[in-house]
Amino acid sequence: MPESVRGKIGSLRKQIRRHDYLYYVLTHPEISDKEYDDLLKQLKDLEKQYPQYISLDSPTQRVSGQVIDGFKSVKHRQKMLSLENTYSFSELDDWNERVQKGLGNKATEYTVELKIDGVSANLTYEKGGLTRAATRGDGDQGEEITLNLRTIRSIPLSLLGGEIPKLIEIRGEVYMSRQDFIYLNKEREEGNLPLFANPRNAAAGSLKLLDSNIVAQRKLKFFAHSLGNYQGAKIKSHWQFLEFLKNWGLPVNPYCQLCRDLKEVKQYCLAWQEKRKQLDYDIDGAVVKVNPLDFQNILGVTLKSPRWAVAYKFPAHQATTEVLKIRLQVGRTGVITPVAELKAVECGGVTIKHATLHNFDEIKRLGLKEGDRVLIERAGEVIPKVVKVMRSGGRKPFAQPKECPVCGQKVSRQKEDEVAYRCTNLSCPAQLERGLLHFASRAAMDIEGMGESVVSQLVEKGLVNDFSDIYRLKKEELLNLELFKEKKADNLLQAIQKSKQQPLSRLLYALGVRHVGQKASFVLAQKFKTLDALMQASSADFTSIYEVGEEMAESITDFFKNKANRSLIEGLKGLGLNTKEEFLKTKSSAFSGKTVVFTGELAGFSRKSAEGLLRQQGANVTSSVSNKTDFVVAGENPGSKYIKAKELGVRIIYENSFKKMIEQRASGI
Repeated sequence: MPESVRGKIGSLRKQIRRHDYLYYVLTHPEISDKEYDDLLKQLKDLEKQYPQYISLDSPTQRVSGQVIDGFKSVKHRQKMLSLENTYSFSELDDWNERVQKGLGNKATEYTVELKIDGVSANLTYEKGGLTRAATRGDGDQGEEITLNLRTIRSIPLSLLGGEIPKLIEIRGEVYMSRQDFIYLNKEREEGNLPLFANPRNAAAGSLKLLDSNIVAQRKLKFFAHSLGNYQGAKIKSHWQFLEFLKNWGLPVNPYCQLCRDLKEVKQYCLAWQEKRKQLDYDIDGAVVKVNPLDFQNILGVTLKSPRWAVAYKFPAHQATTEVLKIRLQVGRTGVITPVAELKAVECGGVTIKHATLHNFDEIKRLGLKEGDRVLIERAGEVIPKVVKVMRSGGRKPFAQPKECPVCGQKVSRQKEDEVAYRCTNLSCPAQLERGLLHFASRAAMDIEGMGESVVSQLVEKGLVNDFSDIYRLKKEELLNLELFKEKKADNLLQAIQKSKQQPLSRLLYALGVRHVGQKASFVLAQKFKTLDALMQASSADFTSIYEVGEEMAESITDFFKNKANRSLIEGLKGLGLNTKEEFLKTKSSAFSGKTVVFTGELAGFSRKSAEGLLRQQGANVTSSVSNKTDFVVAGENPGSKYIKAKELGVRIIYENSFKKMIEQRASGI
């Protein structure tokens, strides 16, 4: 084929990428939309005539036209943490004091960015090419939405410029402009389709679509703002990273600012609090980050949030309306929560019909009655709540319930000083539905296909009355339900069978013992090894474990004393569920009895698997470095724990040595 054709195709692609960069990154287009469309048409025509020259990163390949069966789960190379929120300058000052303390009162700069009210996404580029895009999910793993994000024209399919890293995760926000949102809802109204509540809701709904052609029509946009895992790049500060993003062709919000101190940060927040309505997209605050990456590493992260970044949320939107009714909602653990049903009112661009009342003490504090006119606000612009009573409706005070609104059984407080009232009936249908959803969740038994609609119908039809009934479901029973066809029924039954192999730690978490979360479930499973041993343990046995306090110990003991719970567990054992935690049969190890901390990214192990191996060899794995730490295992890009280990003289083991020590199972160091 003539070399001139290949050259022409390459030239057109280069021109189109340049114009994408000018339009989406610099916001200074040099040609009209018509001229741009003409360039794209020329490229499409040539690629159609010479298909051997089509490549995945060609601008014509943004919309594949493919309809996928569903989204698969993918693990992020580096966890996507959520931000701690502040709602006042005094809270921002408190955060800054913690930062200064962590840095030893060293002066630092801050970057501050508008907090886009959109949907978080993680882009992975390898050797400059976009290889994967995923939702945030639970922070550890999300859903792969690569095909859908390839349709967003502001996201480059290949990075531009120089100094491109070998691999990099780039985090950002997918959003929809207000203008495009209005246009979309107008189209849906004409088509007699349900309207989206707000632009964020529309963006989130669009990303869940299985047809990328429809996603492309939604005109979604993207701003990059955060750095994940990366290799082969030298990045010294967040501000430098933002500059790199622009050079690579990724859109960065144009209103980012580098601030010398917190005073400038506050001035920025005040200014945009007033100017936000001038934008064509929604923002709900500002994000403040310590600028030097070295300082970020020193500060480190908590389990959920980075210590070096915080969100300053703009004052919540408020509105007044009438409380039509106070209804009661029963949670998974039996907690009764009052909810206010409101006369519909617009608040911050969203129609509000319900607001949380938290608990019955809050109703007393507010002096709230049905029929009252109240002030509501969207706390953090998300969860609506009642702030105060503006005018009394003159009705009787709300009566605190004595019986569960769902099953009619007794309601009580477990302790006098406890705020929550609970339904004491473990077979309460409301508890059952929420309990089943928790039992089947990804972090518990991971039964794919057991979502809200499926669980609701299984309970409604009486097919599942407790956790054990899940494992008694038959295909013919599922096929009688309106939600199921042959393939879906087979898939669910396969997922149920697969879940039987989950280890004890997952099963324990799935059972929903009060106060026992994922970490505690793992620690207990590691300690007792079998469910039988766990059930026979005393409260003193539990409190002897470092991570278990008296309240948790009491809760575990009470749970296993309960006859109904013991009967349920025996049923699960009889159905073939695994009730053991797997351990390697090892001799005395170099790590036996040692306290170990991990920092950085390991190439040959996931963090969870590495920690699991050490616990199996008798080590105590903790999250912070102290004088009591025996070893710090360091991978790539180690953080503040590495620095502290050096300061304290703690022995640092690098991955190659760690691997050898694990494999040799030596008796000493």
